[in-house]
Amino acid sequence: MVRTPHRFRRLAALAASVAGIALVPALAAPASATTSGVNDWSCTPSAAHPRPVVLWHGLGSNGPTDMGSDAQFLAQKGYCTYYTTYGTTYYGPYTGGLASMRTSAAELGGFVDQVRQAAGTATVDIVGHSEGTTVPAYYLKVLGGSAKVTNFVGFGSNFKGTTLGGLQTLADVTGFRPILDAGGCTACNEFAPDSSFIADLNAGGVTVPGTSYTSIVTKYDEAVNPYTSGVLAPAANVHNITLQDVCPLDFSGHVALAVDPNVQALIANALDPAHATPVPCIPMPWVS
Repeated sequence: MVRTPHRFRRLAALAASVAGIALVPALAAPASATTSGVNDWSCTPSAAHPRPVVLWHGLGSNGPTDMGSDAQFLAQKGYCTYYTTYGTTYYGPYTGGLASMRTSAAELGGFVDQVRQAAGTATVDIVGHSEGTTVPAYYLKVLGGSAKVTNFVGFGSNFKGTTLGGLQTLADVTGFRPILDAGGCTACNEFAPDSSFIADLNAGGVTVPGTSYTSIVTKYDEAVNPYTSGVLAPAANVHNITLQDVCPLDFSGHVALAVDPNVQALIANALDPAHATPVPCIPMPWVS
């Protein structure tokens, strides 16, 4: 059994809390739990929704906690939806997204292949939150995922790195950057704007042909600093959306995006633009 010093655990907890996601999940269910219409490996995509949807969670969270609401929303619309928990380290099976994002991108590739085989489809769509946008972007660009993904929709997106609300500065001042790796949060270091991971992701541009990209950001994002880190360079296959341009009364912060009905409407439109409907613009209070 690997034991981590108390200061390691405190720093990892700080990383997750700064990102707005608690290390202790709100749902005490296995990360692979099957719920109605979700993670149903016998689900057959319909003609209306011919591709299954893979949902990828954020830093310090897990599949059911972070992506459960969106998975249910899309399942109710007739999609086959799937999530898992990836990137676990010392903190158990319900706290993911902490391992190196390069490793997590490979995990995503394996999960995509598993979903494609089960659904009998050549491609999937991906919907991701926070780190669940950074990891898929790397998978699409570096690991050849664009050949297997038709639509990629991210919210609370992060492609250029973030200070994690000051965690990176704290790590520099205290000399804790090596401790983040040793303490089980390599991804925390990789989120630094000057990291080699962010450099590799952005070299020559983040996006690649073959996949349609939609990135949804909020001006009130307290974890992705600045929020424009989630804005992709203009391209024919790129659609950037600032939530407040669509609904000025929506003050959702980073975590609240995962249960925001306006964001869910934008996701549905991005997955099926031929049948897009107006976003309801339900007023949402600021919640981190």
